[in-house]
Formats: sequence, C-alpha cells, structure tokens
Amino acid sequence: MRFLAAPTDVGVAGTVSAGTVLEWVDKAAYAAAVGWSASYCVTAYVGNIHFEDPIHSGDLVEVTASVVYTGRTSMHIRTEVSFSDPRDGRRTVSSTCLVIFVAVDENGKPTDVPEFVPSTPRQMELHEHAIARIDIRNQIVAAMKDQVYSEQGTAEQVTLRFLAAPADVNWGGKVHGGIVMKWIDEAASLCASRYCGLDTVAVFSGGVRFYRPLFIGDLVEVEARLVYTGSKGMHISVHVRSGNPKTREMHTTTYCLTVMVTRDETGTAIPVKPWVPVSEEDRKLWQHAQDLIAIRANAPGGYTPTHLAKSFEEDSVVGESAQ
Repeated sequence: MRFLAAPTDVGVAGTVSAGTVLEWVDKAAYAAAVGWSASYCVTAYVGNIHFEDPIHSGDLVEVTASVVYTGRTSMHIRTEVSFSDPRDGRRTVSSTCLVIFVAVDENGKPTDVPEFVPSTPRQMELHEHAIARIDIRNQIVAAMKDQVYSEQGTAEQVTLRFLAAPADVNWGGKVHGGIVMKWIDEAASLCASRYCGLDTVAVFSGGVRFYRPLFIGDLVEVEARLVYTGSKGMHISVHVRSGNPKTREMHTTTYCLTVMVTRDETGTAIPVKPWVPVSEEDRKLWQHAQDLIAIRANAPGGYTPTHLAKSFEEDSVVGESAQ
C-alpha cells in the first residue's frame, strides 16, 4: 500500500497517531491474508510494534505485508511501515510488526490455509523468527490473561463508551481490527495525558489479542489504566469490552499494553513523575508490567528494535530502585 499521509491522520501531538499506523498495518496484513487464503480472515493477534520516527502529513507512506509462516488455519504476516518526503524519496522505516490472521469459512469457523514454504534465505530467516516467537507470545498472553483489574486499583484510569458504528465495520460485518487498535491508542493517550498533564504519543504497543468480534450497534467500552512508569515511559494496560446495549452483559474483546511518552519541542522523550503503587492490586499490576518487560527482552528476531529493549531495561532498573 502506498499513499500520502493526510491532515486527518494527524493526532493532537502534530504527527500521525499510532492508532492510525496500526489501522494501516491491519489493512495491509488483512489484504495479504485474504490473498493467501482466498477466504475471509479475522485478526487474532498483533505482536510487538515500536513506533520509530514520526510520520507527518504529506509524507509518502508505504506499508508492506508478506506471509512468513502458516499454521493449519493461521497466517503470520510481517508488516513494515516506511515513509519519505516525496521530494527526495529517502525512505525511513517507521515500524515493523507481526500480525496473525485466521481464515474462516462462511459460518465463521476456522478453515485450512495453504502452507507457506520459504524458498529464499530472507524468507527462511523470517520464517524461523516467526516460529521462535510463538513461545514468547504464549508467555505474554498467559501473563496478561491472569491479571485482575478491579476497583481496588488506585492508578489513573479512563473508560471510553460508545456504540460501534456502520463506518467501523468491514465487508464481513465485523469491526476492523485496525479500528479497535485505534480506539486502544486513543484511550491510552487520554489516560497517559491525564496522568502527566501533557500531550502524549505511543512508542510501543504489544500483546494485542483479539478474542471475539465486534458488530454494528454493540456497546463498546475501552478501559485504560496506568500500571507502571519507567524513567520516561507510562505503561498503560487497555481492555476492550463489548456487548448488547440492551443488557448489562459485556465480554472482553481485546486487550494490550501500550507505552506512552511525552516529548519536548525537539521530539525527545522527557522524564515523567514516577507512579508509586498503593494497593495490593497496584503492586501486582506493577510487577506484571515488569514481568512483560523481562519476557519481551528475550524476544527473538527483528520485530523489536535493539534500542527498544534497552529502553525497557532502563525502565526496569528505575522500577527496581522504586521498589
């Protein structure tokens, strides 16, 4: 996909929002998944994505997506977002990400997909990286699934509520995974901004797990809660729930962890005030964020930039001293 970033893509920080980038990633990956499987596909998981150099309105954006590994019904798709000034054409990679789609039949049941067999050295490398990340992903999913979020928490928290609109869905009648990720970014940004009192931008999002589809007219709740602060990053846990607006029954649809920062006029992330856990639940979630940092530090193969791991390590050291 190749297009110019539009003024409507720009967020409050003056650059293209992370949610918009995630929406582009989902669309490109979806096209690759449908092209490979020749069937309707649903987003199942979005791996670690770090937002590097910011994209501005008018930049020429290129989003590539390619299948790197297949299971029986799933496709692991590597995406890369890059941009350039149209006047000079020098391309800068903004982010890379691994997205998993599942092919489904007309009844919404998972259906088999053709096997991907790598044939070039680069394909073999990416294929091996995708396989190596399966265990890391399972550890992240298990760690995130076991956490409890209740009224016992004392950290900054916001909840957005609205109805899923017709413009939010794809031709299959379900809300785009990219739209859900855009909601996640908006809630995380609001939560972080209320905590630090400044405009914030996402620098990382990971462990985006999709459990069930969203439909037109569903009541949507997007809850964002601060769970940890490093020297500069605010780690925000986000849960998306949905249900019939005529009842009170809500189900978890998606969750993830997003790291937000605030930047000075030069674009450099600046320190934030440390958050100190108060309740037992606070302390458990604070430790949970530390555990995720440790798991991701061992992630293999090119999807997490080296300097991101270093940033996590620095946050970890700050956390240990605060503890």
